[in-house]
Amino acid sequence: MTKIPTGMNINHLNRLACWLVLILVAAQTRGAEARLEVIQLHSRALQGNPLHDPATRLVPVFLPSQATNGARLPIVYYLPGYGNSTEGFIADSNVWLKFTQKIADEVTPVIIVMADGKTRWGGSQYLNSPAQGNYEDYVCQEIVSAVESHFPAPDGGVRRIIAGHSSGGFGALRLGMARQKQFDGVIAMSPDSDFPTSHLPLVTVPAVSNVPLAEINAIAAGKEPVPSDGDLTYALGLSAAYAPRDFPHRGEFEWLYDNRGRFRSKVWHRWLANDPLTIVEKNPHAFGVGQSIYLEGASKDEYSANIGAREIFEVLNHEGFHCTFYEPPGHHSDHILERLRRGLEWVFARPLTDVK
Repeated sequence: MTKIPTGMNINHLNRLACWLVLILVAAQTRGAEARLEVIQLHSRALQGNPLHDPATRLVPVFLPSQATNGARLPIVYYLPGYGNSTEGFIADSNVWLKFTQKIADEVTPVIIVMADGKTRWGGSQYLNSPAQGNYEDYVCQEIVSAVESHFPAPDGGVRRIIAGHSSGGFGALRLGMARQKQFDGVIAMSPDSDFPTSHLPLVTVPAVSNVPLAEINAIAAGKEPVPSDGDLTYALGLSAAYAPRDFPHRGEFEWLYDNRGRFRSKVWHRWLANDPLTIVEKNPHAFGVGQSIYLEGASKDEYSANIGAREIFEVLNHEGFHCTFYEPPGHHSDHILERLRRGLEWVFARPLTDVK
């Protein structure tokens, strides 16, 4: 028979045992770690794409320690900025593993999935286009299906969030609009928007405007290598996303300048038709009534992405959508993880942490 120490009774021991269990659980939770699983996905949507970009891509899935025993956790589909592939996120997996677990412990457990939208030009803007491939379908149909066949999203509440930075922020807005029933939350950090403010200065620099149309056509046809100038390559990629030619001319797009170097307003209006700001101004139903839309842009954003994000918020707020705008300190690509955390805090109605 176990002897009870002097001064202690059974109730004391029961309380002590409970405290010991709680301490052990807390210790196990503190020591728990996130894990990375990588899905190798062969995409039918990207197969045979006109840029001959890979159709098989890696999809990293960052799972917190709470993703056990069939727990259905909300899933964040994250769209990287222009020029980034998922291979970079896999190489930096320690950073994202720590972030995933920190969010799970301090905000709410979520699964974070990265989508690869990289093309020959650098990025797809995550749109379907006959000039580059069907990246919206790749993300919203194939990646979502592949991930959720292993890790099903919850049946209710916040099930899926589409999030991204820069071009990924643009993609988050556009896919959030196109798939209103699929994504309950949208987090757009420094999104490409208000094109006259953000895009026009980039495509009117001499490195873009002074290139002969014949040279542009040769580059687009693959007869010349991808330009080393970043502005020109970016303009080529945006043209493939915003101004593709019809399907008989797969892989081709309309250039902003004619063969005499004159700016083509008709093509520019095709760009504007893809601007998230233009879309919400013209379409009061661009987003769904039940969606939560988090918009932000850094106060010193080099591309003035904060201006467009604020303008989109003002339109949506006036129309009564559940939305907010935040302007963190810093530049376009500063404090990305802290900014994403704040967006998640807002979507899940947690206390907000200001970015410093």
